Amino acid sequence: MWVRLVGTAENLRSKQVASSALTVCGLGQQRVAMTLWTFCQSVLLTFNAFAILNEQRFLDKYGLGQGAVNAGYVPSGSARGQLIGVITATQYGRVPLVVLNVLVIFVKMVFG
Repeated sequence: MWVRLVGTAENLRSKQVASSALTVCGLGQQRVAMTLWTFCQSVLLTFNAFAILNEQRFLDKYGLGQGAVNAGYVPSGSARGQLIGVITATQYGRVPLVVLNVLVIFVKMVFG
């Protein structure tokens, strides 16, 4: 929220008005920390992004489909193989993701 203070130069020089102007403008000493709640939301958004990827149209084109691991092109123990496993597992877990999304939306509606 940006609020513009209009007044004389004397008013703007005083410390109280200047500090309140910075606080109102969001430039004061407010610190935004990454809490456990925001971390969980970011993980949920990442899993949502993995869940909507289409294997035939997108993942196979870049060699990230489950077929690459099954055919032996990518070893399952490598970092790429692990990423493919996470993407595949996330796609199978769409129903729990919907439940978690509804829960997060409800909490944000109630608590802001």
